[in-house]
Amino acid sequence: MSEKIVITGMGVVCSIGGSIEELRAALEAGRSGVGFIQQDSASAGPVNIGAMLKDFSFEQRLPALAGLPPPVLERARRSAQRAPLPIQCSVLGALQAWKEARLGEAPIDPERIGVVVAAEGSMQRFHFDAFAKYGKGPEYLSPRYVLHGLETDHVGTLSEVLQLHGEGFTVGGASASGNVAILKAAQLLQLGLLDACVVVGALCDLSPVALQGFFNVGAMGGRRFRDSPELACRPFDQEHEGFIYGQGSGCLILETAGSAKGRGVPGKAELLGGALRLDGNRLADPNEAGEIRVMQQCMARANLRPEQVDYINAHGSASPLGDKTEVRAIRAVLGDQTPRVWINSTKGLTGHCLFSAGVIEAIACVTQMEHGFVHPNLNLRQPIDTVCRFSGPVAERVRIQVALSNSFGFGGINSCIAFGTRGPGDV
Repeated sequence: MSEKIVITGMGVVCSIGGSIEELRAALEAGRSGVGFIQQDSASAGPVNIGAMLKDFSFEQRLPALAGLPPPVLERARRSAQRAPLPIQCSVLGALQAWKEARLGEAPIDPERIGVVVAAEGSMQRFHFDAFAKYGKGPEYLSPRYVLHGLETDHVGTLSEVLQLHGEGFTVGGASASGNVAILKAAQLLQLGLLDACVVVGALCDLSPVALQGFFNVGAMGGRRFRDSPELACRPFDQEHEGFIYGQGSGCLILETAGSAKGRGVPGKAELLGGALRLDGNRLADPNEAGEIRVMQQCMARANLRPEQVDYINAHGSASPLGDKTEVRAIRAVLGDQTPRVWINSTKGLTGHCLFSAGVIEAIACVTQMEHGFVHPNLNLRQPIDTVCRFSGPVAERVRIQVALSNSFGFGGINSCIAFGTRGPGDV
């Protein structure tokens, strides 16, 4: 990338943390958010395990962001307190990142800040509940339904809360959506259209119908360990049987290094490069050649050689075919460097957060780089490969200077992003 791009702020709301510090502690401790899903008569079905938000309250979490300008907090309260869960989590994560990036005290022209949101079906539960409640009397449906039901409600709400006037849109790429959002935001910065961008991976609030659909297609796990949720999420283990659904939202502030330096705000990490490639395939099956191609292109754009890569945050969804395909692709890309490079899957702790996974896993990458560790791979008792250097049941102290983060989506969508640490002389 010609213009250096840095991350100046991060925020998260997920099953293992409602802030970056809570997330760091959970990653380092190897604490999983997977448990039983509380089901009611309208949603009871075969899917009873997930990494869900617990005891979530927007009103109770908002005061923790004291220090932001009061008008920002008041707009957040007014805009989101009655909004669907995905919108509330997007706002909370964005406010955390905004605060960390010091955009309230060292501002940027709002015409030069954009919003890119990874959101593709985030409101499924909202629509399901509305039909259950108003299906027989649609005339009583709230006028707010149409606005909240659109994915662009994330963009509109965030632009209102933060008073932003740059470019804004939502993107979708199935489970690669989070990485797609990061890459599209980086392109806006590279083109000189923006100085900074609020990048949000929206919480995907699946409906019972969607949960059943993933289960029926064979993508979702939880059969063998139905009564032991703590054992159900098993990326790269021989007993893996599919992904475990996770709820979570994350936010990154991407900014040009020149803008960050001008504001006197340090970058947490640098976005070295990335790639997005298609397989030419509409189905759910992974493609080894496509995964190899996207990792190699990412490294080429970042001017990286295999011997410079320290760590890979794998897609690692615990799908038997997906895990095996990714391992083969990683080995092909790294070659004789494979035994040296650490590999883990954040989904083993957070569950698969679907459209927000790439953003949350980018946050996990930067957090591990900052604090010098790789988080555990829980439940990895019998690895499917003996050459790859998977982390074990506890965190490992590791100095990470270069990390790759993979995200692959149904329909042959492959993505990879490279992150690097900031040197002593950098912003």
